[in-house]
Amino acid sequence: MKVQEIAVMGAGQMGNGIAQVAAEAGFTVVMRDVEDRFVERGLATIRKNLDRAVEKGRATREVADAALARIRPTTDLKAAANADLVVEAIIENLDLKRKLWTDLDGIVKPGAVFASNTSSIPITVLAAATKRPKQFVGMHFFNPVPVMKLVELIRGVETSDETVAVIRGAGERMGKTVVEVQDYPGFVSNRVLMPMINEAVFALHEGVGTPEAIDTVMKLGMNHPMGPLELADFIGLDTCLSILDVLHDGFKDPKYRPCPLLAKKVQAGHLGRKVGRGFYRYDEKGRIAGPA
Repeated sequence: MKVQEIAVMGAGQMGNGIAQVAAEAGFTVVMRDVEDRFVERGLATIRKNLDRAVEKGRATREVADAALARIRPTTDLKAAANADLVVEAIIENLDLKRKLWTDLDGIVKPGAVFASNTSSIPITVLAAATKRPKQFVGMHFFNPVPVMKLVELIRGVETSDETVAVIRGAGERMGKTVVEVQDYPGFVSNRVLMPMINEAVFALHEGVGTPEAIDTVMKLGMNHPMGPLELADFIGLDTCLSILDVLHDGFKDPKYRPCPLLAKKVQAGHLGRKVGRGFYRYDEKGRIAGPA
């Protein structure tokens, strides 16, 4: 199947990034969210990213304008009806994702491929909410989508080879390196990353070091571009906690138990850079302003 139109469910941080790279690759894009304000915010982010690309000489004004024109923002779920590929990028909530996929299954044309951008929820579980599990796959992008080159392609139990080929082709057309993995909680990326972040939070919780000390050790000692606590703030502490809960529930292994400090931060609404406070405080431009 040749993909020409992609419907992206969600206009947030991940959704608008996926919509942008798809439009830049020449796909017609429907970007849908539940409220106009979310759609408008997502479109504004895309516009700002494209303007920056023009300013830095990475794209011409004509190319940027053409990409923006290929994106159709909407709050109407039925706008996805004729999509060849639907990519879901809503919050990490199993019930919300399953409800969305069940609704889409009754709207989108039978031949379309469904892909979830979930960072941890089993693809087989989501596919079971539809009548097309062979056409269901994980397509896990990384943040920020226009910059990060990886797409983690996750096979569910029934995902067909044809579906995998469709996703690989679409991802490569977007300029991504597509790596195929199997359907286990957290896949590869977050099964490896989240325990490291969680252990950094435990080190902070136990007073082993300050956030600055822990992050500096990992940046200078392990050559990581960003320390684990700053990275957690960048991802969103609520998202980190959700992924750890999926790992803990899925493997029934105590090594994935979320640190109590992480849970307390989420309960307090200190979710990271997106709200201005997590393990650090952030200014209006998203720069670290000091310890939290």
